[in-house]
Amino acid sequence: MSFLKRIFTWWNGSTIGTNLQIRRKARAVGSDEYGNKYFEQKSNAYDGRLRRWVTYTGYADASRVPPEWQGWLNYTRDKAPTNIEKMHDWQKEHQPNLTGTVHAYRPKGSLARGGKRSKTASDYESWSPDD
Repeated sequence: MSFLKRIFTWWNGSTIGTNLQIRRKARAVGSDEYGNKYFEQKSNAYDGRLRRWVTYTGYADASRVPPEWQGWLNYTRDKAPTNIEKMHDWQKEHQPNLTGTVHAYRPKGSLARGGKRSKTASDYESWSPDD
């Protein structure tokens, strides 16, 4: 099943066609703590910039790209980040966006938790045509 997913789907990691293209036209630059791998084109593109891309480990989700690699992918920084870079005291670890997953935040009263919440003094009263 895993083999078929790699042939026909792009959201479960890179496809075989993508891997062949990467092997032919790109060089590996690095990887991050999530196992995502980053690549850069071997020769200049027509616009003078080397194309950069990421292949995801597992489900393809752009929020799983840490900020330092996101900056590199978007040409905000020239050099690829290294593991030697030190985080500042005020920086927090990167966390992917969990919206839409089973790990998403679901407050009391959300439809995913039954849709019931406690009443408040300023609760909405629906309009009734009989009034």
